[in-house]
Amino acid sequence: MNLHDARIEDSTAGNEVPERDPFLVALGERARSLRARKGMTRRALALASDVSERHLANLELGVGNASILVLRQVAQALSAPLAELLGDETTASPEWLMIRDLLRGRGDDDLRRGRLALTQLYGQAGEPDARGRRIALIGLRGAGKSTLGRLLADDLGVPFVELNREIERVAGCGISEIQNLLGQAAYRRYERRALEEAIQLYAEAVIATPGGIVSDPATFNLLLSHCFTVWVKATPEEHMQRVVAQGDLRPMSGNREAMDDLRRILGGRAAFYGRADLTVDTGGRSVDASFAQIRDEVHAATGR
Repeated sequence: MNLHDARIEDSTAGNEVPERDPFLVALGERARSLRARKGMTRRALALASDVSERHLANLELGVGNASILVLRQVAQALSAPLAELLGDETTASPEWLMIRDLLRGRGDDDLRRGRLALTQLYGQAGEPDARGRRIALIGLRGAGKSTLGRLLADDLGVPFVELNREIERVAGCGISEIQNLLGQAAYRRYERRALEEAIQLYAEAVIATPGGIVSDPATFNLLLSHCFTVWVKATPEEHMQRVVAQGDLRPMSGNREAMDDLRRILGGRAAFYGRADLTVDTGGRSVDASFAQIRDEVHAATGR
């Protein structure tokens, strides 16, 4: 029987109502709980949100499949983030809500100090001296992480670790096989495990990381906590040209759509890459010039 065709008896009214979807039931409970916490009657909420009382009643009963626009109106009338109505982890308890309110409206510098304090508090921070002995290069594919990473490792006299190769070792198959056969979730698990093992195995190293390592907050936080990070930066056009020059024709540098996708990816990740300790822009520069900058800045920042 189709879920939407199923019926259950409303014991209070004796009328048949559609069987309630668990997500809509939970959504309704959150809406009712938020309204109660704000001390608002359903009529007051209806007036404040410009949503009918009947619609709100269906929403709270878990039988109203409200549009996202209606939910946004309700959330605004309750002076609550839409996420709190929909239900994410940061709305799961009063402590979460109070922590979130403390952070709301803070600038990046304040948020960074908060993240570092929490990392220290919960034991995920590496020793400051040890962190400076591991240099991790982050950035989009084609930035020059592998080339510059090998040169920097030779200069410092430490091992060079290509994290992609470590992921393949942990998984027992190639990167493309992991992604095509097992999916992104499995790839992220192997990526996290490979990074954890690299941190345990190498007290000193230069690590070239995959471009998407910033996509998983937990893995990226682990990297920031245990490694001195350098964003190796370039323009989208240079990223594309370098990947094609390496013999990978899949991106198709002449494909406008591919370039647009690349710009979107870089734009979406730039704020995370920007959390690095250093930024080295390789755009329009030779390998020698880029290496000289990264070498000098890493030596100055880490005292090596």
